[in-house]
Amino acid sequence: MRHINLVIVSVITLMVVSCNLKKEEVKILKQSDFPAPPVAEVIPDTFINFGQQRVDNYYWLKDKNNPKVIDYLNAENIYTDSIMASTKALQQTIFDEIVGRMKEDDESYPSFKDGYYYYSRTEKGKQYRTYCRRKGAMESPEEIIFDVNAMAEGKPAFIFRGYSISPDNSKAVYFYNETGSYAEFTMKVKDLASGEDVGFSMDGVASVAWANDNRTLFYSLIDQTLRSSKIYRQQLDATAGELVYEETDARFGTYVYGSKTRQHIFIASASSTTSEERYISADRPADPFKVFLPRVQDVEYSVYPHKDKFFVRYKDKENLNGMIYEMPLTGYEDRATWKLFMPHDKNVRIESIDILKDHVLLELRKNGLAEIQIKPVSGEGKTETIAFPEPVYTASLSGNPEYDAVTFRYSYTSLNRPTTLYEYNIETKETEKLKEQEVPSGFNPDDYTVERLWATAPDGVQVPMAVVYKKGLKKDGSNPALLYSYGSYGISSDVYFSASMYSLIDRGFVYAVAQIRGGSDLGEQWYEDGKLLHKKNTFTDFISCSEKLIQDGYTSSDRLAAMGGSAGGLLMGAVANMRPDLYQTIVAQVPFVDVVNTMLDDTLPLTTGEYEEWGNPNEEEYYNYILSYSPYDNITAQDYPNILITGGINDSQVLFHEPAKYAAKLRALKTDDNILLLHMNMDSGHGGATGRYDGIKDTAFEFAFILNRVGIDK
Repeated sequence: MRHINLVIVSVITLMVVSCNLKKEEVKILKQSDFPAPPVAEVIPDTFINFGQQRVDNYYWLKDKNNPKVIDYLNAENIYTDSIMASTKALQQTIFDEIVGRMKEDDESYPSFKDGYYYYSRTEKGKQYRTYCRRKGAMESPEEIIFDVNAMAEGKPAFIFRGYSISPDNSKAVYFYNETGSYAEFTMKVKDLASGEDVGFSMDGVASVAWANDNRTLFYSLIDQTLRSSKIYRQQLDATAGELVYEETDARFGTYVYGSKTRQHIFIASASSTTSEERYISADRPADPFKVFLPRVQDVEYSVYPHKDKFFVRYKDKENLNGMIYEMPLTGYEDRATWKLFMPHDKNVRIESIDILKDHVLLELRKNGLAEIQIKPVSGEGKTETIAFPEPVYTASLSGNPEYDAVTFRYSYTSLNRPTTLYEYNIETKETEKLKEQEVPSGFNPDDYTVERLWATAPDGVQVPMAVVYKKGLKKDGSNPALLYSYGSYGISSDVYFSASMYSLIDRGFVYAVAQIRGGSDLGEQWYEDGKLLHKKNTFTDFISCSEKLIQDGYTSSDRLAAMGGSAGGLLMGAVANMRPDLYQTIVAQVPFVDVVNTMLDDTLPLTTGEYEEWGNPNEEEYYNYILSYSPYDNITAQDYPNILITGGINDSQVLFHEPAKYAAKLRALKTDDNILLLHMNMDSGHGGATGRYDGIKDTAFEFAFILNRVGIDK
C-alpha cells in the first residue's frame, strides 16, 4: 500500500522495449491457444458485516505456511513461464537494450559533509552499489564504507537501506535485509577504521539517530503489524535498550532523527492527518524528551531547527498546502511569539524545506509543477526563484548537508530530458551543471514531443496528463500506448526521464502519465478529493485520461495498456472492473486489491494506519463505500483485458495473498479469451528483484507481455 514511491520511480526508470520501426503482422495468441491455466481450489469462507454477507472462495490463500498455497503459486509461475516462453528472445532483447542504455560503470556526484566527500558507484556486471568516502578532498585515498555486492553475495534478495555516520566520523550505523521486505530491517554498527561490526545489533529497526557522544543511539522498533511504535535509547556497549517513548495510538507511527544542526534529537509521531514531535539536546542524551507542540487532530507540523530559531512547517484543515512559522528557541509555547515566515497559498503547496545558516530553501508545487525559492533567514529582503521553462518536468530540491553552505543542489528531469544535477550559488547567483544522466547509445530530445493534456472528469474537473511520443506520430488511433499512474497517499505522479522507455516510443508507443486525484499533483486539496469517501475520483480521473487519449487519436482501446503498482494496482483493479472495454492490456504490479478484508484485519501490516486514507470499514458508511470499489470484491462475470499480475512472497506492504486471490477469482469469473498471468517472486517483496540486473529482467518480462499483446515480437 504505502511506500510505493520507490517502486514508482524504479518502474518508470526501467520502462523499455527494443528498437524496431518496422511493423509486422503477428498473430496474437489467446488463452485457448495454450494449455488450461491452474485452477485454485474453492474453499468458501463467509463473512457478515452490517447485515451483509460476503463469500470469499480464496481466503485460504493467505497462509504461506500451507503447502497447498505454495503449490498453487508454483503452478501459476509454471503456467506463466509456459505462456511467456515464446517471448524469451524478446525479453533478452529488451534486457540488452536497457543495459546498453545505462552507464554500467557510474559514480554519483560527491557530497561534502563534516570533512568528507561521500559518493557511491556502480560497476559493470555487479548488482549493487558500493558506498565510499574520501577525507578532505577527492584526491585523498578512497575509503570503502559498504560494498553491498559483497554483503549480498549468494543471497537471492538483499536490500541495503542506507547508513548514518557518527558525529566523529568513526562509525556507521546501517540497515539491511535478505528478504526484500520494505519494512523489516536489521540494524548494525560498523567501525570504519577496522571494518568490523561493533556494539549491538537489532532486528526490526525503522529509524535511528546518533547522540553527540558517539556512543548513544536512539532507534525505533516495529511491532507485529510492522508499525514503528517504540523508541529506545541504548549505548553501544549495553546489552539492552531503554524504552523512552511508546506510540499507543495505532493510527500513528513514530520515528527518531537528528537535526541538521546536530543540536537536537527529535521523535516524530504521525498519522496520515496529524503529527507531533518531541526533542532533547543531542549533547544530553539521558534527558527526558519534551513535547514540542501537543498533537491536535488534523494538524500536521514539522520542525526545522536553525541555530538561532525554529522554522515550523504547519498544516491544518484551513491551510492544506501548508505555511511556515518561525519561532524562538525558548518560549515558543506562547503563540504570540510565532512569526509568519511564509503564508498559506491555496494555489501553492510547500513540498520540502532545507535550512542553511543564512537562507531557507523551499521546493514548491504550483499548477502541478515544481518551483524552487530561496528566502533570507531573516524573512526580509528579496526572494529568489528558480523557474523552469518546459511544459512538463520534475525538479527536486537536494539542499546541502552543510549548515554553513552558500550553495545548494537540485535535480531536473522531464520526459525527454535526462536527469541532471545542478548546484546554485546563492551569493553569485550562478548555476553549475554537476552531472547529467548519460545515455551511452545516444539520445536526442528534439526527436520527441512532450505535451501536457487536460482530461475532463465526470464532475467537470480538469485532470492533467503528461504525454511523450516520437515526432511525426499520426494521431489516427492506430498507435499503441501505455498510461501510468498511482493516485494515493498524496504522492504525486511526477514525470521522470528514462532512456530505456524510448524503445517503446520508437516503436510507435505513446507514453502518458495521468496526474489524478489522490496524489498531490495540484496541491493538497487534490489529495483530499481522492481519498476516503472521494476515492472513486481517482478511478474516474484515470478513465477520463484514457478516454482523452482515445478521443484525441493518440491510441484506441484495442491498443491501450495501463500500468500501476501497489495502491496504483488498486487503481488498475478498479478501472479493470469499471471499464474493461477501454484497455487492451493491464499490468497490475503488487496490487492492493483485497481492500475490505485487509482493512478489516487490524493484525495485518499497515492496516490501522490506513484508516485515514481509505476509511475504517468497521464503520458502516466506510464499509459500504470501500465494498463498492474494492477490486477483488467487484470482479464479475464479464470480459476483461489481458492482465499481468505480479506479487512478492515476502511483500510487507501488500501481502502476497492479495495478487494471488485476485488472479484466482479473475480466472474463475472472467468470460473472455484473453491472457491472465500471475508472476509471483518467491524470493523477494514489494519491489520485486533487489539487484539492478535482476530488476531489469523483471521489467523486460513486463514489457515483453505488453508488446506481445499488441503483436510486437521483436
